[in-house]
Amino acid sequence: MRNILAGLALAALVLLPLAIGLAWAPDRPLGDLKERWAPPPSRFIELQGMQVHLRDEGIARHGPPLVLLHGTSASLHTWQGWVDALASDYRVIRVDLPGFGLTGPFPHDDYHVERYVEFLVALLDHLAVSEAVIGGNSFGGQIAWQTAVEAPERVAGLILVNAAGFPLAPESVPVGFRIARIPWLQPLMTRLLPRRMVESSVRNVYGDPSRVTHALVDRYYELALRAGNRRALGLRLEQASTPESPTERLDSIKQPTLILWGGRDRLIPPANALKFERAIDHSRRVIFEQLGHVPHEEDPAATVSVVIQFLDDQVLAGQASEAVPDKAAPTAGAGLSAPEARPES
Repeated sequence: MRNILAGLALAALVLLPLAIGLAWAPDRPLGDLKERWAPPPSRFIELQGMQVHLRDEGIARHGPPLVLLHGTSASLHTWQGWVDALASDYRVIRVDLPGFGLTGPFPHDDYHVERYVEFLVALLDHLAVSEAVIGGNSFGGQIAWQTAVEAPERVAGLILVNAAGFPLAPESVPVGFRIARIPWLQPLMTRLLPRRMVESSVRNVYGDPSRVTHALVDRYYELALRAGNRRALGLRLEQASTPESPTERLDSIKQPTLILWGGRDRLIPPANALKFERAIDHSRRVIFEQLGHVPHEEDPAATVSVVIQFLDDQVLAGQASEAVPDKAAPTAGAGLSAPEARPES
């Protein structure tokens, strides 16, 4: 028995450095990541003491600009499929939120949602955008709807994609998020990042994990290594541990609102979509039964078709009715449909 235990101890001593070596991944400076992840039309602007990574694309043929906000540990790249479909008719602005992507961390280490609302309003001011349709996924959706509560004059419409805000009751949490919540592991995780952990986390949020490609995992993995992002994630999750958002004020939102949800979301289950719909007047929810927590990324063609219909039928029609008082506005939510989706009211 002693020989067996000694052999196991020796094996552990040999394998542990090997495992650490395979997972060793120190921070990477912004300059090392720009060439691959920030080609044109990417640009960087100075805002709130940060070099903010954004893309401002498209032709504003119709209505106000569309601003898209990604979720936790994602980046502006998550919206590429939507941008491809929208840019011929709409101005589309997307940004790496502070603490994620290539923008990097807030200088003040305050990652409460209120700071992100302030950041978004400052971004709109910098870009001379008086009002926009704001769309967001997960944490980005929480920022979007809280901006509509705090600065309603800046919001022409809302697109909430598996949005956060209500108390979480997850069926499954990606392993990367679970580890980032453990305080004593956070210093270690700023130096280690097993690629398999990233892959497992991405697969966890897809309705169909077979859609997760090697290139997709590469993107999430490499952008997580941007200097400061892993520490920022730990701070963000720590500061979000107490209720942040005034969901009781959702009924103050009067803008047309589209609520999209993946029916297989195990992080923010589809029951939350109904909570948003009941709380927000002029809202409509559409469930994509086979998709997960990032339906816009998992199946951009199916999800963006509903968005285009919403923009045409609700936002633009609503603005036209305001310009022509004697023309009746369409019924909120009427006529929305989607292939392989279940519109609900």
